[in-house]
Amino acid sequence: MQRRSYIKTVLAGGATLAGTSIALAQPKPAAKNPILLHVDMQVDPAKEQVMIKNFHAEFKPTAMKHSGYIDVKIVKLRTALMGKAPAGLNYRFALTFENEELRQKWVASADHQRVWPLIENTLSDKNYTVLLFDAI
Repeated sequence: MQRRSYIKTVLAGGATLAGTSIALAQPKPAAKNPILLHVDMQVDPAKEQVMIKNFHAEFKPTAMKHSGYIDVKIVKLRTALMGKAPAGLNYRFALTFENEELRQKWVASADHQRVWPLIENTLSDKNYTVLLFDAI
């Protein structure tokens, strides 16, 4: 029966594709104790869309190319559920690198010198808080 052969072929192909997509979906192994840098920012509301565009079009793609890069995000504060948010805070920048030495190399790079001002120049106050954490 040709129909049985056809069904076996389709099922075999589906199993192969399922195995491939499972393999592709696996995240890359994370560094064993990466560092996380948090910057609490006060973005000027009039420059908010410029900051968001610069982050996605310039900063993130550039940072991703550097050795030790794991992740970078900018999150917008919705509300403080417990306690008080720092005065003026409306965004938090969160950068994760494999270690502090590689992050320092990134900070010293010409790329960083070019893309960080694209974010920093949208802030209404450049006296922002920068916190460095070790993942444990």
